[in-house]
Amino acid sequence: MKMNPEALYMQLGRLVATMPNLAGAPPLLPNALEWLGKLDALLSADNDTANLVTLRAAVAILNKAAYYDRSSPAQDIAIILHRALAAAELRAPVSAQGSFIPAGNAFDAMAAIGKVLETAKRDVLVVDPYMDEKALTDFAPLAAAGVAIRLLADDQDHKPTLRPAQQRWIAQYGTSRPLEVRLAAHRILHDRLIIVDDTDARILTQSLNSFATRSPASIVRVDEELLANSGENSDQMCIDCNGFP
Repeated sequence: MKMNPEALYMQLGRLVATMPNLAGAPPLLPNALEWLGKLDALLSADNDTANLVTLRAAVAILNKAAYYDRSSPAQDIAIILHRALAAAELRAPVSAQGSFIPAGNAFDAMAAIGKVLETAKRDVLVVDPYMDEKALTDFAPLAAAGVAIRLLADDQDHKPTLRPAQQRWIAQYGTSRPLEVRLAAHRILHDRLIIVDDTDARILTQSLNSFATRSPASIVRVDEELLANSGENSDQMCIDCNGFP
């Protein structure tokens, strides 16, 4: 029986984001062995026989290539992973597709986040300790007019450009695009989240200021328990509401 398509897509995407250097000097390090084991297990659980056979052949060559160039089997394994990811994405729900963005794909990153923001009917909460002006200049405009934007950042780790961007946003849009920017006590925030209408929460693997610029990034749906606690926690953690209730 094949795995749930969305679960498979998400787990393969995490392997893309954490792929170790398989072409490096021998022996394979423990993290590489663990990574290869996870990929093998996912392909096995999905009954993906063709990719599984090719993977195991490439791993066998990789293991024997102690004194030879490992780049070829390492490249084969990368191809297997991306082929499996692409197939899983086609089977995953439309709402989950496009969740993984290769490094350097700035437009794909904007499009993926925009796909989440454009579903908002009432409000969007963005939690990002290291938030800067890009949260407003690049991403917030992707939400529809009238949708309230709420931003929560770290009191010390947010970038100095955030407040000036907030002021310019309010000066330009006023109440047509409501905006709140709040700051949490230092180091209380650990995750980066986008929560839409209190019903749909996604976790971002990187901050918006550098999303997918240097390494692959992902936008993954999170469980209902985290979603239920998010609103309460955001108010409890706020130490500077800048005049907002």
